[in-house]
Amino acid sequence: MDESRYWLAFTLVQGIGPVKTRALVEHFGSLGAAWTASASSLQQAGLDKRALKNVVEARAQLDLEREWARVQKSGAQLLTWNDDEYPVRLKEIEDAPPALYVRGELSSADAFAVAMVGTRLATAYGKEVARTLAGELARNHVTIVSGLARGIDLIAHQSALEAGGRTLAVLGSGVDIIYPPEARALSEEIMQHGALISEYPLGTQPEANNFPPRNRIISGMSLGVIVVEAGLESGALITAAFALDQARDVFAVPGNIFNKSSQGTNRLIARGEAKLITRVEDVLEELQLEQVAQQQATRAVLPEDETERVLWSALSHEPTHVDDLRRNLDLPVSMISSTLIVMELKGLARHVGGMNYIKVG
Repeated sequence: MDESRYWLAFTLVQGIGPVKTRALVEHFGSLGAAWTASASSLQQAGLDKRALKNVVEARAQLDLEREWARVQKSGAQLLTWNDDEYPVRLKEIEDAPPALYVRGELSSADAFAVAMVGTRLATAYGKEVARTLAGELARNHVTIVSGLARGIDLIAHQSALEAGGRTLAVLGSGVDIIYPPEARALSEEIMQHGALISEYPLGTQPEANNFPPRNRIISGMSLGVIVVEAGLESGALITAAFALDQARDVFAVPGNIFNKSSQGTNRLIARGEAKLITRVEDVLEELQLEQVAQQQATRAVLPEDETERVLWSALSHEPTHVDDLRRNLDLPVSMISSTLIVMELKGLARHVGGMNYIKVG
């Protein structure tokens, strides 16, 4: 049986998340082997009593062929850590979902993605800011990531599409359950110019406790997160917190000090947790996205070689000095420097000063 079916199976088992999935793969070598393993072996792999009980019950009840056919019929793809199409940037975060359900299509262009989030109770000011920033980012070939929620999220998706750009919606439900209901027409358009994405199995309803965890995916897929308007209890602040933990840039739009919808964004700025922005150029310059179209063209024209692959693996989101790369990789500094220049053109690396580089793609 195709290994992907076993990844599907474990997404249907309550209590099996990234940590337990990783432990099972490391212990058994594959989820296929884990699915057929004895209860004692599963216990040795680190499953607690509750998780073990859930796996044993699921194995007795699930018809994997039927569940796989259900996914196919829905028009969704299942992307796992093993798949090349799984978003590279998302895979790097500590608690990356083992599997993603995707309706629509992910693209290499989505490597240049920025998230936009905010309150569901947006003011006229917040709506106009979101509309302007999302549209201008999209016109600069930047993919907009958001959560298909009422307010700022829906405006961000819609504005990206109106500008002829791409947008990705990360759901707190199954990709076959569109919430809010008024977003159904928009979701169809998103699937034509981006994708609906969820870690939750088909049929999962939009329950309140699903939304905070999905926010780590929104930030994890993005180079940075823009918070347009957010109250002190806004879920957008959870996304900003995930972004900071993931070493992503956080941007905030300053707002009216008397308006509750601006209290969260103004606090992010005051605490130094977010960079104040007033125009799209602030984001493009900070993330070095001014030449995204050129970088995308360069990626298509210049083939990846072994030196690029080695360097890209050696880089991280923390600055690494050229001399450290030379020592660790035992490559001539001239080769490293010239390759890094090409990688910058492709948008795979970024020079952050003092001969230090970070990974981008």
